[in-house]
Amino acid sequence: KLVGVVESQGQTPHPGRGANLNHPKFGPVWATSHLGGETISFIGTDPEKHKDSAWKVVQTVDGQGGGSLFIKTHPKS
Repeated sequence: KLVGVVESQGQTPHPGRGANLNHPKFGPVWATSHLGGETISFIGTDPEKHKDSAWKVVQTVDGQGGGSLFIKTHPKS
């Protein structure tokens, strides 16, 4: 079921799975890198507890170089 279409604020979102993590301010988010760009976008994914940030870019950060292929999280971070 499609719940939304999000402008990720980068050139082309990476088609891979990205990473899921708990953001200290926005709760559960999905992070994706962009092909050909440095931007990493964090998109809110909790419409029940974080309604104002659900399915929106809540934060962007600059990565290293001209685009990364993979994003991972560390399970103990």
